[in-house]
Amino acid sequence: MGRDGGPAARPRRSDHGPRGRVLRARRLLRAHRDPDEPPGPAAAGRAWCVAHRARGNAVAPKGRVTRPETRLVLTSATLLFTELLLIRWIPAQLVYVGFFNNFVLIASFLGIGVGILLSRRRPDIGPWVGSIPLFALVALVFSNQLNAWIPVQRGGEVFLGFSEGRQVEVDVAVLGGVVLLVTAAMAGFALPLGPLLASMPPLRAYSFDILGSIAGVAGFAALSALDTPPLVWFALLAALLLVQTERRRPTLATALGFAALGAVIGLAVLDQVRGDLYSPYYRITVYTPENGAQAIAVNGIPHQAMWPVAQRNPTMEPYYDEVYKLLPGKRFDRALIIGAGSGTDTAVALSHDVGSVRAVEIDPEIQRIGVARHPDQPYADPRVAVTIDDGRNFLRRTTDRFDLVIFAQTDSLTLVTTTANLRLESFLFTEEAFAAARDHLAPGGVFVLYNYYREQWLVDRYSRMLDDVFGRPPLIRSFPGHAVASVVIASGQPVAAIDPAPSGWSRPSAATVAAAPRPTTDDWPLPYLRDPGVKPQYVVALTLLLVFALVLVAGSARYARVPAGSFSLHFFVLGAAFLLLETRSLVTFSLLFGTTWYVNALVIAAILASVLLAIAVQFRWRAPRAFSYAGLFGTLALAFLLPPAVLLVDPPALRYLLASAIAFAPIFFANLVFTGSFRETREADAAFASNILGAMCGGVLEYAALVIGYQDLVLVVAALYVLAWLFARTRWLADRALAT
Repeated sequence: MGRDGGPAARPRRSDHGPRGRVLRARRLLRAHRDPDEPPGPAAAGRAWCVAHRARGNAVAPKGRVTRPETRLVLTSATLLFTELLLIRWIPAQLVYVGFFNNFVLIASFLGIGVGILLSRRRPDIGPWVGSIPLFALVALVFSNQLNAWIPVQRGGEVFLGFSEGRQVEVDVAVLGGVVLLVTAAMAGFALPLGPLLASMPPLRAYSFDILGSIAGVAGFAALSALDTPPLVWFALLAALLLVQTERRRPTLATALGFAALGAVIGLAVLDQVRGDLYSPYYRITVYTPENGAQAIAVNGIPHQAMWPVAQRNPTMEPYYDEVYKLLPGKRFDRALIIGAGSGTDTAVALSHDVGSVRAVEIDPEIQRIGVARHPDQPYADPRVAVTIDDGRNFLRRTTDRFDLVIFAQTDSLTLVTTTANLRLESFLFTEEAFAAARDHLAPGGVFVLYNYYREQWLVDRYSRMLDDVFGRPPLIRSFPGHAVASVVIASGQPVAAIDPAPSGWSRPSAATVAAAPRPTTDDWPLPYLRDPGVKPQYVVALTLLLVFALVLVAGSARYARVPAGSFSLHFFVLGAAFLLLETRSLVTFSLLFGTTWYVNALVIAAILASVLLAIAVQFRWRAPRAFSYAGLFGTLALAFLLPPAVLLVDPPALRYLLASAIAFAPIFFANLVFTGSFRETREADAAFASNILGAMCGGVLEYAALVIGYQDLVLVVAALYVLAWLFARTRWLADRALAT
């Protein structure tokens, strides 16, 4: 801002670099120094504070941490840590929230944007106020926590079916309450962000914001690696807020925030007493149902039972033995079981004298439970080798061939990432994955899938895909009287030679195969979606969410007296485009390196690191706008013309280098575009809020992948960046601060 309160002059080209920063600092000091005060360090310091107040109304607090840069890092770390905490914790208690996959993410972005807007009116309120809606959120979630083995009956609700015939209730009111309270909590925690962004030059502020975001990702990834419970997560959140507490007489909001967060930790302690375990993917409960077998529930849904094989209890899943009964004289020397879980599939294989078993399981905690508790102790057998990995990634890495490949109950109850409609097993049920399984069969090998598939069209889809891969429809064995229909599907040369089908088995007709839903592919890895499209219930929910966001943003801007001209369409579109670009990168790396939690953590960290690199480039060399956009569109074209399947090369180091170059090059140039605009903005907080709100809309646009697939999502990204360029360059559309 100028001395008269008007817009500050644009930085001169000579202002960049170390010497330029010194010159800018001197001009700020001269502009804001009190003429009646004698010169000296104290006067210079006061002038600097006045200058920064003029830029963003940021008041340096008297607290444990006073440097604005450090406070900005802590605030950003707190926001991203809290976002990841809520994304991880809420679906573990209310599993149906996870299937409205990115609603928590969208609500988080909305809350951060609203918090930045509100801080213009109340910059003095600290982040502790966010603890009040956080307590309400935790209380709401715990009071509606899903434990499907406990009979629950409610009326007036929508139902979704899951494995083993259970019905999981979607309470629409609870889902709406979750979105509202997540938004409110994140808005409270984001209140310091606006003044801090406005307290220093935009690029400097953005660099510290990204450093804090990286710290938040690293912190939560470390807690996931250590299998820590939510009590530790909430305790660390409390510590982050405590460090930011100002040393002054506490306000009512601060006192209520302290009390609310204390109550949150108290609820987490009570939850911890119950004894649930937390893996990187699930809330895991080990319990004993009426049939006497130890069982595992994940996120409140019965998932696996640990049966002694010799017992052959009537309630035991019927599909384990079927492949051995189908081929009674065949010897399986080597077997691969993907989705080995707690070990029952492996125990059954050993009981049928399989020579050796490679057991692949993605969740280390479930496998450890099997080691400790399975009555047959299959993992202690010397014939068994265990690999903790994503099944598709294992198929890509191994050169071994097997006489029997089993995809066991691999239907997960969690998503890979909330920015993509991917489950952990999505890339296991594509034509390319079935072809990979076929290629790892020894001569005369057999490929088997079994699960509670629930829908006939899903069985027909897999039959069509196996017909395409193996050249003949599979044999199918159904058990409709056992909960929801459980199905065994078998393919391979020995199975193809069986004609006619044995009693109890059937082979789909050519007409059935031809009429089956379209196959799933690595570009459209959505096996549980019958046809491309967005279901009406999602359209309604997303529409309501957007209306809620529009009303909330408009009301917040009015309350904070933020003029409409402060909202930046340019930064809004950049936010939407970048979230879609990030989604595409996460999907690419999930395909190439597996859907494990650490792959996604590394990808997010790498994306943030590429942002830092772009900031460094802008600091050292002011990249021309034309260069940034040309590099962006060129790398987007390369990403579109080279689909991820082209990058499935060995060795893994080469695959990583190629994937990084193609996936992260557009991200780097996208950040050159963003940082080039951000350094020119006159209102860093408003621009950042616009960008965050745009990212929220990008989360809604991500549903387009359900229709067009993830490869064509690159075209949507390119179209959005064209729109961003128009908003910056075409004078009648442009943001005033960016028009040239």
